[in-house]
Amino acid sequence: MIKIVSLFLILILVLAMFGKLHLLYRRKPRGSVTCMHCGRPIIGKGPCDCRDRRQS
Repeated sequence: MIKIVSLFLILILVLAMFGKLHLLYRRKPRGSVTCMHCGRPIIGKGPCDCRDRRQS
């Protein structure tokens, strides 16, 4: 019984490591532009909202 439980836990750990690797190497969608200062995605052609907040 202990052998089955330990094998199950090892299998879960291996799956968790593969899931972590998948999150690290996930690619951004094409055409996504992010702000250099805050990292938020920029929608449209205007400046990011963080610049407006910093100036006021």
